[in-house]
Amino acid sequence: MSEDIRDDATLIERYSSDERGVEEIATSAAGVLTDTAEVVVPLWRQRLRIFMSNKLAIASVLYLVLITLACFLGPIIHPTNQTNQALTFGTRWNAPPSMAHPLGTDANGFDELGRIFYGGEYSLTLGFLAGFITIIVGTIYGMVSGFFAGLTDTVMMRLLDAFLSIPYLFLLITLITIFGRSTMFLITIIGLTGWWGNARIIRGDALLIRNLEYSQAATSMGAGRWHIIRRHVFPNSISNIVTVATFSVADAILFLSALGFLGLGIQTPQTDWGTMLQAGTSQIQNGFWWEVLPLATIFVLVVVSINYIGDALRDSFEVRLLER
Repeated sequence: MSEDIRDDATLIERYSSDERGVEEIATSAAGVLTDTAEVVVPLWRQRLRIFMSNKLAIASVLYLVLITLACFLGPIIHPTNQTNQALTFGTRWNAPPSMAHPLGTDANGFDELGRIFYGGEYSLTLGFLAGFITIIVGTIYGMVSGFFAGLTDTVMMRLLDAFLSIPYLFLLITLITIFGRSTMFLITIIGLTGWWGNARIIRGDALLIRNLEYSQAATSMGAGRWHIIRRHVFPNSISNIVTVATFSVADAILFLSALGFLGLGIQTPQTDWGTMLQAGTSQIQNGFWWEVLPLATIFVLVVVSINYIGDALRDSFEVRLLER
């Protein structure tokens, strides 16, 4: 009888030790899961951290936001006449900076600071809208060409090579000379002719992704081509798409300004930064530096800022810089 009691006590002790072992294992596993949960960082936070580590990009974002707000809210804080030259007859032409006119006046008597705000509204609006059209058309064209490959890719690429062989600025000048230079036409023509280089970049991504294992697996499971493009090709090309989009905006602003500098920009009484620079260069030889230097500085910094932002976005989407 005593031996049975001793055996039962041994079993109870073993069971208790096993139970404590299970609890220790469970506690250890919970600790590992807790530690793992603390280590894993959401993807968007990793990308934001990489972007925020680029001080030039942060400064560029702040500058671009400041200039955009100034161009759209500046006329409210500093109201000036920018549409009717007859109202400037009481104003001194080519006047140097003063309290009444912080950046002086131009050859037509318009306040130069107000003119920069007024022209910036059109330059930034047209630049962003044209850049948006550019990236949409280029992304669709490049993805279709790269993913379908074969004869479709050959035909689309040869057509793209033909477009790229045409001098871009010469094409813009020809089309504007024929069809006029209204605001909507400038947005449309720059947007629909500036996507050629972007399409080649996106095509390269599509050619690579269509041959990867997950795309092949989706195809073998019966997924359609457009489904694969939407669910696999586009999400995995987003880094290049975002980067190219920022550069497209900068290019659109540059080309719009180039047309304005050649006298083919927005029609008066509206204006843009390129048209203002063209008018100011004829006056700087007379010592009227305020008609060129402030605007040229603002314009160059806007384009450079957009490029810095594009570089930082490219780094933030770079897989090799993300934590595993």
